Amino acid sequence: MPELERKSKISASRKLLLKSLLLAKAKEAWEQEQVDREGEKERYLAERVSTPRTSGLSRNDLQELCRELLDKMHMVDEERYDIEAKVIHNTREIRDLKMKVMDLRGKFKRPPLRRVRVSADAMLRALLGSKHKVSMDLRANLKSVKKEDTEKERPVEVSDWRKNVEAMSGMEGRKKMFDAAKAPSGQ
Repeated sequence: MPELERKSKISASRKLLLKSLLLAKAKEAWEQEQVDREGEKERYLAERVSTPRTSGLSRNDLQELCRELLDKMHMVDEERYDIEAKVIHNTREIRDLKMKVMDLRGKFKRPPLRRVRVSADAMLRALLGSKHKVSMDLRANLKSVKKEDTEKERPVEVSDWRKNVEAMSGMEGRKKMFDAAKAPSGQ
């Protein structure tokens, strides 16, 4: 008899020990990654930005150096702003596309559909059994309706209802009602 419950081969204390070891290893890797990033940043800055020599320069030369540095700083700021604008635009577009995908998917995960090479008649025979012979010709049993006949039956005169009420009120109206009731029985 196969067992319904599957027992774990690892004890709970062993699982806890392995989990704590994995977390410690992940923390070490994360810290090492942070140190590597700082080192890469320092290397990049040392490569790109040289320390300016300010000793032995006159006041005009120092002012010119400051203007050059300020111009470079403005150019870098403009580039940073452009890149930030692109990133914001891309993240907004990604969020919108994700929302569209979620709307298209719906709440449930749909299974992949496979092509079925069975006719509708064969499917009905399989569902209902071989005794029942069902035809999928649904249009054969429909009643045919002519458009002209339905339009001819509709001619309804629209009249003012007030005239009818005024005609029926008073003695002549009662007389008409009496005559109308009397006419079919007299024949």
